[in-house]
Amino acid sequence: MTASNISAHILIVDDDRSVRETMYEYLRNAGFNSQTACSAEEALDLIKKNNFHVVITDIILPGLGGLELTKTIKKNNESDVIVVTGYSDDYSYEEAINIGASDFVIKPVRLEELLLRLKRVLKERQLTEERIRMMEKLQRLAITDGLTKLYNSRSFYSQLELEVDRFNRYRHPFSLLLLDIDHFKNYNDNYGHLEGDKVLVRFSQIIKSCLRTNDSAYRYGGEEFTVILPETGGEEAKTVAQRIRKTLEVEKFTPQPDEDVQITISIGVTQYYPKEELSTFIQRADKAMYLSKQNGRNKVSALFAEPPAES
Repeated sequence: MTASNISAHILIVDDDRSVRETMYEYLRNAGFNSQTACSAEEALDLIKKNNFHVVITDIILPGLGGLELTKTIKKNNESDVIVVTGYSDDYSYEEAINIGASDFVIKPVRLEELLLRLKRVLKERQLTEERIRMMEKLQRLAITDGLTKLYNSRSFYSQLELEVDRFNRYRHPFSLLLLDIDHFKNYNDNYGHLEGDKVLVRFSQIIKSCLRTNDSAYRYGGEEFTVILPETGGEEAKTVAQRIRKTLEVEKFTPQPDEDVQITISIGVTQYYPKEELSTFIQRADKAMYLSKQNGRNKVSALFAEPPAES
């Protein structure tokens, strides 16, 4: 008995009690967690309540047939299906596969063969799930920063274009924050990049904690971050920026024993203006951020192309 067998949940569907019980006992002895049903209707009721990895079904059943059961399962569930039939002349392998079955077995069923086919279906299922997880991971890596888990700069520009398109359609205001950690190079020089990375990670967590669900934060590069605030006018964006600044200001970092260090940020705020280039929009946020630097750091500064609209 293996751990993979125990975790696999199998449903056996056959109107012949002796066939059901023989398959059930054989698969149970092989270490599988199995259930049985005598009709397609009973099987569908069980499927609603349980997550079956594989359904083994006879084609000829009272009421709804095995092929119709297979179609229903593949339409509404993620279970694999192995179709069993004693009527090989009437039902083809291609017909079963075309409606979504993973395999097709001819009666009389050799239980050893059924077990091998079941294991093959489960193995292919596992490989498919692993490929899906890998693709999802690669997709996340393509759009997120590995250290901070925020979106990366590529994602930032893509999302900004979407927000501009939404603005052009609905004229709802949106704003941008550009944030830069003050004296971060000195922190890295004094305490090392590992401690600097801890600051970046914690600051990213603080940013996310201060945002709404439809806002989005990005690592723009190095110690620079951006935040896109949909449905948000300039004055409200300044409030969000102050919330982030104040939250970081009270955070204490301990890069060395018995040494607490305060980290601050300078933030630039701006609001999108109709028909302006994205580069102009971003540069204005950048200029606002440098105003905060020039005015003593740990500040929020705003620059607008016109008086900010209320959201």
